[in-house]
Amino acid sequence: MPETNSSPHTHTNTSTKADTLAASVISSSNPQEIYDVVVVGAGPIGLATAIGLRKRGIENVLVIDQTRAFRQIGQTVDLLPNGLQALKYLDPNAYEEVKKTGLGLFNVQQSNDQKTVEPTQGQQPPKTSPQWVYKDLQGQIIRSISLSFDDWFKDYGEGRVSISWYNLQTTLRELLPQDRVKANHRCINVVNEPEKSCVRIDCVSDTRIEANPYAYWTDGQKDNDMQPQNLDIAPQELATKSIRAKLIVAADGINSTVRRLLYTDSQYHDFARPEYSGFAAILCREIAEIPKELRTKLEEDFFEYSPVITITNEEKAGNSVCINNIRMILFRRPTGELGYVIHLALPLDSLQGKSESSLIDLALHDLEKAGFPDALKQLVRISPPANMQQRPYYVHPATISDSLQVSNPTDLNTEADPAKIPPAWSVGRIVLVGDAAHGMPPFMAQGANQGFEDALIITTLIAKIAENNNWDDLQTIAKAFEKYECLRRPLIAYVQQATLKRSPHSSDNEWQEYSQQMYCRNFDQVIEAL
Repeated sequence: MPETNSSPHTHTNTSTKADTLAASVISSSNPQEIYDVVVVGAGPIGLATAIGLRKRGIENVLVIDQTRAFRQIGQTVDLLPNGLQALKYLDPNAYEEVKKTGLGLFNVQQSNDQKTVEPTQGQQPPKTSPQWVYKDLQGQIIRSISLSFDDWFKDYGEGRVSISWYNLQTTLRELLPQDRVKANHRCINVVNEPEKSCVRIDCVSDTRIEANPYAYWTDGQKDNDMQPQNLDIAPQELATKSIRAKLIVAADGINSTVRRLLYTDSQYHDFARPEYSGFAAILCREIAEIPKELRTKLEEDFFEYSPVITITNEEKAGNSVCINNIRMILFRRPTGELGYVIHLALPLDSLQGKSESSLIDLALHDLEKAGFPDALKQLVRISPPANMQQRPYYVHPATISDSLQVSNPTDLNTEADPAKIPPAWSVGRIVLVGDAAHGMPPFMAQGANQGFEDALIITTLIAKIAENNNWDDLQTIAKAFEKYECLRRPLIAYVQQATLKRSPHSSDNEWQEYSQQMYCRNFDQVIEAL
């Protein structure tokens, strides 16, 4: 299954003005200690950043998140060699705990799969490691990607782990002192306080958390989801306080409140919110009641004992790939139910208000138009409407959004209209990491992995600031954040191009080139460069 793009708890319609709340509420905040670093966002990237800082001796760190409770939400995250290497450099113990959790769950699922899937007559289950198989509409294999940690380790010197977003978050959160991760702290304002050599974050806690259309699966988007919430809330219904920090790391997801606060009233206001990528997904969580004949057909033509497969109508025209192709990911749950995710190019307004049966109709229309086999359309047709979900995918472009034309991770288009060039990932004492800086669709499973790389670089640079006691040196801080961005932005531009063009899937050569760029980098050299 695809990964989740960002923390499912990021906020949608927070105002960028502190004065939308009663002045008496804000002023009631008590003075707080000044933390060395406050991390906004308790998703895996924010937590990994805090763990990495503490590992480097910076213990005066606080992580805040707007979620009222840490709940079991989010999809599966594929941690690939580059992300796992970054996590290992951040903290070897965190790496081992995440690996143990992910591989433990994977081994249980493998065992359950073998128990619940009956061999087709005349066939025997394969003895090789499980594969994620890509097939064309005729069921012919395009390529196979191993799901085995050991196979990836053999090829790239580091493995692969699939783990649920919640289990990843929980594993990392438990490595931090409980009092250093605070839920129900929704950031509503960020204020520079130069006289105190810090930044102030105003937070509010209440029981009314809005839906976030950017960051999680919805059962149909309500028409008013994008409308500003009425913030005329009685002061007694709010608990508000201010938190101060020498540095702020914003890891609050693709719909980052901190990003919006930084850019809305600036020349970069067009980049304050994420833009629609042009792609969306339609998901069915599970289908339990499947006619025996259909299940047999799906097993024989597509699954063939793979736990997850992708069927695509991908075609090449000359040297270009059709980016409007449809990919249907079929997965088998450990208990035998089937589910699917359909990735397709759709106008955003075609998803508005769609839920349940209307999502089934929308999926069938596009599968029919693309010539998908009857067995796959029949599976969609029998999907329980209540299990249907949809998700538009958004992006914060690392380079010019109209033309992600980066041919390799060292080239950037710098001759374009300055108004179209995305802003820096830092302002003063505040720096953006992960999806808050460069969120993208999950097609190449690089959201969390690139976020862990961000966390490694930024913690290394902040540790240097702390080592030299440069907390009050704004020039040194600015240079550190510039170094982070100069190192990370070209690679992110390359990854975003690969993701939105989906080019590495088009040929074995392109896949090998992409894999070399992503998974074979020397992290010792990266750290030395800092």
